[in-house]
Amino acid sequence: MALSPKERQEAIEEFARTGGEVEIAWLAKHFGVSEMTIRRDFESLEDAGVLRRLVGGRGIMLEPKTHEPALMNRALERSATKAHLARAAADLIKADEVVYIDGGSTALAIARELKTREVPLTVLTRSLLVAVEFSQAANVDIYLLGGKVKAAEMLTTSPTVSDDLANYNVDTYIMGISGVHPTRGLTDYDPDEAAGKRVAIARADRVVLTFDHSKLNRVLLAKVATFDDIDVVVTDAPPGHEALNELPQDLTLVLVDPETEALKAS
Repeated sequence: MALSPKERQEAIEEFARTGGEVEIAWLAKHFGVSEMTIRRDFESLEDAGVLRRLVGGRGIMLEPKTHEPALMNRALERSATKAHLARAAADLIKADEVVYIDGGSTALAIARELKTREVPLTVLTRSLLVAVEFSQAANVDIYLLGGKVKAAEMLTTSPTVSDDLANYNVDTYIMGISGVHPTRGLTDYDPDEAAGKRVAIARADRVVLTFDHSKLNRVLLAKVATFDDIDVVVTDAPPGHEALNELPQDLTLVLVDPETEALKAS
């Protein structure tokens, strides 16, 4: 039985919510309707503030620029993908490095992967959860940076002028991000977290940015950086995605395929 426009639009919203992006051609085939019908659905969803249309017959979910989903919810979402990303990122870390690890669900997955490898490291972090992960690791010296505790994220934030991290030098910064856009760069929900990320970029010899494809085409409140500030990107984003086409030529790109666990580096 054919769906009503309302039922079809609710289904499109759910596809966009779970996948981050939807395509008109695929939706038309899936629902057995014309592409013009899906375009009208997109218009209705855009008018309702649910979806934003992109060039090329695609649409993405609109999310509040300042309201970050709870950390525990994010940790459960795409957990298998984040485990693959964590393995790829951990492969880049050498013994005896000084590593700064962000807060967030992907960074936590990387911390867990590094702990299993028993590599001797010095780890700096704002994340209480990352600190707990390494608290019993005999081969890791862990420094938890101070500041105001952000309970929903289980991390600390600090004004840039008094940021403890400014007093350290690190070999590698493992950076998470909430928004990745081809022209507007890397953005996040919280200005204080964004400021902390900028300090970390300045103190690191190498910045490894890790994100899953759901972060693509998001533009959030606080500007963090551009791809020019990044040395390595680890992601499961589609190889031809427009955001990846904007990467500087000297940046190392590691593409992770969660289906095959194959890694492609360029």
